[in-house]
Amino acid sequence: MPTERTPVWFMRQAGRYMAEYRKLRQSHSILEICKTPQLAAEVTMQPIDALDVDAAIIFADLLLPIEPMGLKLEFVQGDGPVIHNPIRGAADVDKLNVLNAADLGYVGEAISLVKKELSGKKPVIGFIGAPFTLASYMIEGGGSRHYAHTKQLMYSEPETWNRLMDRIIRTVTPFAASQVAAAPTPSRFSIAGWARCAGRLRALRVAPRHYARAPAPDHRRARDLLRHRRAAMMPLLDRAGADVLGVDWRIEIDDAWASVGHRPAVQGNLDPLALLAPIPEIRRRVEDILRRVGGRDGHIFNLGHGIIPQTPVDHVKAVVEMVREYQLPQNG
Repeated sequence: MPTERTPVWFMRQAGRYMAEYRKLRQSHSILEICKTPQLAAEVTMQPIDALDVDAAIIFADLLLPIEPMGLKLEFVQGDGPVIHNPIRGAADVDKLNVLNAADLGYVGEAISLVKKELSGKKPVIGFIGAPFTLASYMIEGGGSRHYAHTKQLMYSEPETWNRLMDRIIRTVTPFAASQVAAAPTPSRFSIAGWARCAGRLRALRVAPRHYARAPAPDHRRARDLLRHRRAAMMPLLDRAGADVLGVDWRIEIDDAWASVGHRPAVQGNLDPLALLAPIPEIRRRVEDILRRVGGRDGHIFNLGHGIIPQTPVDHVKAVVEMVREYQLPQNG
């Protein structure tokens, strides 16, 4: 959809780089904030108030659906998410519950609160974790460098893998639908995860042929039920049918977009660490991205990944202003 200017928002735009969030975290855990609609709405609105970005992204963790499925989730200081009873075989998969998605209703309540506060002035973005991402966490028991358990299960027990993906999809589908129902318009929806952008695929080390065989069909199925590495990976990602593809900073955004024929919209792709640079250097990088896009409709200015905790808030705000002030050079 054409817009009068390039919209701008950020991955992880609410979080530890903001003093308001850090203050809240002194008395509330991540899961407590996620599960308390008033707190989740408050955190969601913090970057709207501080940065005036063009969309509110609901504060929730992509791993929330695994709890009603029967897994024990904890966020450990310094280690991130830990699943205390990970999936390691068919028996574990068969124990998973797919009927408790209603337990996630607190996210929809938070969306409704944000929607009310915004009064239609900005869209609300909800999200779910991509099935492949959720499966990886559920199998590994947390983050991993090599994803040995995940790939072993996927390669050696394909029937078990397929049953796991089926249970994940049957859980996240009603969860996504409940988010859409909580903010019918204007609203947006995102599938977030390791098989969503080129850099994440590289981190997971999934070969293109394996992505086409495993995660991509499951992403298509999730999208259909919901009625969402480089340039070589972009066409495969595009085949999943998303309306918007996220592009990380390891590939030039014009090359990435051209590789999919400019069919989907794209968002990206400033290196998050560039936000630590001096303002003139940030401006150079922001303007380079906008120049590469060339004013084409369908670009959302964003980062190639999430804001890191050390990022100065003033630098993030400056990027918003740079995007809004930018004008394409006139030929001649």
